[in-house]
Amino acid sequence: MSSFKALQVSETEGGRFESKVVERTTEELPAGEVLIRVRYSSLNFKDALSASGNRGVTRAYPHTPGIDAAGVVASSSVAEFAEGDEVIVTGYDLGMNTAGGFGQYIRVPAAWIIKRPQGLSLRDAMILGTAGLTAALCVDKLEQAGLEPGDAPVLVTGATGGVGSIAVALLASLGYKVAAVTGKADQADFLTRLGATQIVERAALQAGVDKALLKEQWGGAVDTVGGDILFNVVKSLQRGASAACCGLTAGTHFQASVLPFILRGVNLLGVDSVEIPLVVKASMWDKLSLQWKLANLDELAHEIGLEQLPEAIERILAGGQVGRVLVRLD
Repeated sequence: MSSFKALQVSETEGGRFESKVVERTTEELPAGEVLIRVRYSSLNFKDALSASGNRGVTRAYPHTPGIDAAGVVASSSVAEFAEGDEVIVTGYDLGMNTAGGFGQYIRVPAAWIIKRPQGLSLRDAMILGTAGLTAALCVDKLEQAGLEPGDAPVLVTGATGGVGSIAVALLASLGYKVAAVTGKADQADFLTRLGATQIVERAALQAGVDKALLKEQWGGAVDTVGGDILFNVVKSLQRGASAACCGLTAGTHFQASVLPFILRGVNLLGVDSVEIPLVVKASMWDKLSLQWKLANLDELAHEIGLEQLPEAIERILAGGQVGRVLVRLD
């Protein structure tokens, strides 16, 4: 049995939720074949929802969020993993109803784990995390649907957020022209450094909700926000183009019409990075470590420790996060 530090979210008598760093023991962790000493995690919007008491994400408290973890195998009861292996866990139930990566140890099923690709360090893997995996899945789906460099610009909504910022950097590195949408005018330089060739004010994407079609502009899109902005994006895709949808920060509903689909033949592609087969996750991680490896990962990340997490959680819930928050678990 080992003791370790973890961020624990608890419900108070008044129905509020508070986060603090506590001491736990590995005996308190759930059953699983592999015990992992976590070295790095990252902060995602879903983690902030869990930390704020969202029962759609986490049913029971006290709880340790963290849907991402990268670390070293401490013990294993299966042949696939041995003590000392460097590994990555993202998604499935980690950090939702299973104690997650905001603790120095996790215990999980072997079926959730992939070995660290040689082209990425554990730190790099968590700068990417679920956000990077999701961005890669979006780009992969768009390319499978016919997107090619040289097409009209690819629009990325929520471009200063985790998925959005990595999507901007990834698309730019692959030779695409990228139009980055943001409501943070002061972050234009950040997005330009990532490779965006055009900055689009979020307000421009919110106009025209009542119209059936908008001017054809985009060769493709990665939408991280949902809501009416998503359908405005769909209405402004070029003929035959596609939008990959992966987020909901602007809402889960939008006013829709069949017209963009039947008059312009556009496609709306749903992207899930949580419950997809492990082999698909592994293939994306391989791409991110090789042909899709990003040279400017540190440009995307702000590194913090466990003690700084509560403040960072408040910031992401308020829409103030820029890029990725890397969590170091010393």
